[in-house]
Amino acid sequence: MAAVFLLLLSFLLPTAARYTPDWVSLDGRPLPSWYDEAKVGIFVHWGVFSVPGFGSEWFWWHWQGQQPPDPNYVSYMTKNYPPGFSYPEFAPHFHAQFFNPEEWADIFRASGAKYVVLTAKHHEGFTNWRSPYSWNWNSVDTGPYRDLVGDLGEAVRNRSLHYGLYNSLYEWFNPLYLDDKKNGFKTQQFVIQKLLPELYNMVVRYRPEVIWSDGDWEAPDSYWNSTQFLAWLYNDSPVKDTVVTNDRWGAGCACKHGGYYNCEDKYSPGQLPKHKWEKCTSVDTLSWGYRRNMKLKELMDLPDIIDDLVRTVALGGNYLLNVGPTADGTIPPVFEERLRGVGAWLETNGEAIFATKPWRVQMENSTVSVWYTSKGATVYAIITARPPTTTLKLLIPKTSAATKVTLLGRPSPLPWAPVYPNAGLTVLLPDLPSTPGQAWTIKLDGVQ
Repeated sequence: MAAVFLLLLSFLLPTAARYTPDWVSLDGRPLPSWYDEAKVGIFVHWGVFSVPGFGSEWFWWHWQGQQPPDPNYVSYMTKNYPPGFSYPEFAPHFHAQFFNPEEWADIFRASGAKYVVLTAKHHEGFTNWRSPYSWNWNSVDTGPYRDLVGDLGEAVRNRSLHYGLYNSLYEWFNPLYLDDKKNGFKTQQFVIQKLLPELYNMVVRYRPEVIWSDGDWEAPDSYWNSTQFLAWLYNDSPVKDTVVTNDRWGAGCACKHGGYYNCEDKYSPGQLPKHKWEKCTSVDTLSWGYRRNMKLKELMDLPDIIDDLVRTVALGGNYLLNVGPTADGTIPPVFEERLRGVGAWLETNGEAIFATKPWRVQMENSTVSVWYTSKGATVYAIITARPPTTTLKLLIPKTSAATKVTLLGRPSPLPWAPVYPNAGLTVLLPDLPSTPGQAWTIKLDGVQ
């Protein structure tokens, strides 16, 4: 009788969906809600490329991979290093002696961000953890002699931030990968012996809630075994219920398959996309990794960052802002200043950003550009430049007798008058306070 009862119970109780290793099934997985609510993340590009600190994180490729090599990189090496110096010789100089994960995590929390994505492995193949598949080319066997991925992950999670990892599928100069490439990707030595075992190990060990895949474009997803990996990730991994992934899983996958879409670096759609997306961009406009010769004019200033963030969220995206630490393990003060400035702005205006949804209209050109977000019955009108007059005309919202208008950071209601019967309003603005990002939020209750 007990056996019959258990059998009946198994039919009545809902069972978790199992995803099959194909895009139709995988693309149907709902995105875990924490990601869309988070809105703002911090990207960290850190690795051996931080030692030369010149050009970009693609240093090795521009110096010795592309043909012909970039003369700027060749000249840099000729002037600063002895003849015959090889790129792997940079690794022992990746000391990270000033790396304090607690200080980093404090900065990230102060930025207002809800998640952090660290480079676990870039295209150079060096892992910032002791990968058993990257002997002597990792941060525990050489350089810092410590588990950078694990140390930062613990500090970040202790501050209730979500933790993600960037992983490059391909490695520029890995012999196994180069053999597969030479064979037209008909063989999978690199995938079977290096990539997949390393990915599984990384997920089980660190339990990242974001896997930011990259380096996919030279080969199809069938070569990378992407769908098989994602099926395991969504079905059986220790983060199966919370992990989110991007769309870089093989040539042609970008903006088409995966969890959320990146589409391309620094992507911004012209209108509201139908699929959840993320804009990744960098404070240093010329590089993701640290550059010792960066100039102030080459960095995004705080008002530009806030404007970019607001546009992204209004169009339904998440905003992933990158900084490049030094080989010493410090976040340059100019990057820290930008991150803390974002946090100061969000401290007042975060209500209009976090856990919001795109409104029925995303923006309008008033006397200044206005971007809209919404949360339940509340609409937020975010202005990213100081209006030229003391009035702001909003033509899109439909008003009623119950409409209430306030400025975030100021509790008292603002006077307003209708532009048309039940449509549009002119708001009398107070003396707008100076804000870190020179952007302000008008909160509208009782509008449609």
